[in-house]
Amino acid sequence: MKRVGAHVSIAGGVENAPLQATRIGAKAFALFTKNQRQWKSPELGTKSIEAFRKNCSDGGFLPGHILPHDSYLINLGSPEPDKLERSRNAFFDEMLRVEQLGLSMLNFHPGSHLNQIDPHTCIRIIAESINMALDRSSGVTAVIENTAGQGSNIGRSFEELGMLIKLVNDKTRVGICLDTCHLFAGGYDIRTKEALDKTLESFDRIVGLPYLKALHLNDAKQPLGSRLDRHESIGKGAIGKDTFTCIMRHPLFEEIPLILETPDSDGWEKEIRMLYELAES
Repeated sequence: MKRVGAHVSIAGGVENAPLQATRIGAKAFALFTKNQRQWKSPELGTKSIEAFRKNCSDGGFLPGHILPHDSYLINLGSPEPDKLERSRNAFFDEMLRVEQLGLSMLNFHPGSHLNQIDPHTCIRIIAESINMALDRSSGVTAVIENTAGQGSNIGRSFEELGMLIKLVNDKTRVGICLDTCHLFAGGYDIRTKEALDKTLESFDRIVGLPYLKALHLNDAKQPLGSRLDRHESIGKGAIGKDTFTCIMRHPLFEEIPLILETPDSDGWEKEIRMLYELAES
């Protein structure tokens, strides 16, 4: 089964996220476990944790269908020691919150060198950060998201993702989330079935398809190779609807979270319905 959903709000508490997902007809969802614009947030309360788990069970959401995302403030490759320590501590806290919620994955952007260190050094720092987080947690897989290559962000190329995987000690607890907009903006053509298959073959050769744990489904406002992270609604951007038809029919993407991060949250219910229709058309 394809598990399509969206990155839903936690307004009023994390326990409301599965309710929001159910409301829009989702079979998977993503969420922040705390305010993503703040370094520190109150600890998760027992009642919220219990309610979250119950609402997930009632909605039919298993841990493998849920993709928590860490705070955008975190930079696990920061060249500045104080900011790196702050980022690592915040990431450790995110891993703990995921554990408390009974979930199995934490999605995150790898990090940025800020033009202060070379990319390879930054990659080693990020991998060290991941290893530290895995050592201090249990049962949670660190899911690295590919980036559009904007600015000094690491993770645009499959080579960089593959290098990160290689440097992670516990290969059983690391994976990749591919964002379709980021792929396209980063220079990977996915506009036709042939192009998508070629890109997936390249990913398999360099990184390995067993590491693919999730997809973010986003069309792109900007052209191929723009290096600009600008999401668009499905079928309204430069990628086009055909790609998402291929994804919805592809056996590779069964039972992993397929998460919308498109700009019109009011239209997610309609987009989810449309994607399921593409699978059957």
